[in-house]
Amino acid sequence: MEPHRWLPLEANPDVTNQVRTPRPLLQFLKQLGIHPDWQFVDVYGMEPELLSMVPRPVCAVLLLFPITEKYETFRTEEEERIKTEGQDVKSSVYFMKQTISNACGTIGLIHAIANNKDKMNFESDSSLKKFLEDSLLMTPEERAKYLETYEAIRVTHESSAHEGQTEAPSLDEKVDLHFIALVNVGDHLYELDGRKPFPINHGQTSDDNFLEDAVEVCKKFMERDPEELRFNAIALSAA
Repeated sequence: MEPHRWLPLEANPDVTNQVRTPRPLLQFLKQLGIHPDWQFVDVYGMEPELLSMVPRPVCAVLLLFPITEKYETFRTEEEERIKTEGQDVKSSVYFMKQTISNACGTIGLIHAIANNKDKMNFESDSSLKKFLEDSLLMTPEERAKYLETYEAIRVTHESSAHEGQTEAPSLDEKVDLHFIALVNVGDHLYELDGRKPFPINHGQTSDDNFLEDAVEVCKKFMERDPEELRFNAIALSAA
């Protein structure tokens, strides 16, 4: 069977927001039926003075990074270590696997919204709200399969992929950049990556310190590949 494949999203807040762009198409969050109480904003740097420019509170961070040989080696070692040593993951963490190529941007957004659902205001006909309600009791694998058939989110993803500042690549083009979400659930910072078998618990955090703690996780990604420059972080912040 031919694998499911979507166009990749650009790491540009204009693609994920419903504001700050004159383009005629509605943007991602608005199309998914989310009120503009929250917005995606660039994290321009990891230094305290640059982090101070990010509106607070921040409830999630999306990190875009390159999938390199160094990272894949680390990912394998990390998975084996956690399987051996174990970790605590709260049952309230919403996590889904990724079975659709190039869907990591949308899955990162779903992870960000799903784990902050109580903070969000949804339109009554929100396609994302329905997806989250329908999939609440599903396993991570079942959620992935459900997304494969969920036409409303696929259409929104495809239109947003075409809205970027750069031309969208073809469906068959190999893309080595990947999105993950960092979220605070129950005062623990979780890394949610649909390519991994489970969430990664990065330890304690708080609403006040979440952005700084999330940035520390981002720095570790960068330190593993010091020659790479293709890192980009965007924060889901109060509008």
